[in-house]
Amino acid sequence: MNKRIERFEDLEAWQLARAQNLEIHLLTREDAFRADFDFRSQMRRSALSVMNNISEGFERLSILEKRKFYDYARGSNGEIRSMTYAGEDMFPQFTKQFQS
Repeated sequence: MNKRIERFEDLEAWQLARAQNLEIHLLTREDAFRADFDFRSQMRRSALSVMNNISEGFERLSILEKRKFYDYARGSNGEIRSMTYAGEDMFPQFTKQFQS
């Protein structure tokens, strides 16, 4: 039987985004990231944006607005993936920390 989705917190996508946000926040607390405030801040903002845009999209009444916010979340997730590559290039220990 399928569970009824009544709140954004019930969405698996939001739950995964929340876990991703925490993982990125914890990762960017490491010493390697403290020196580059801009990089750390952008990673954190992108991760939080995924989570927030999913919740905001869920709360919208218009299908078009829902799609717009879900699209923003997808874009922010792409930004996180891109920044992961940048992190690998800029911080030698990034790949090891991110994959563990």
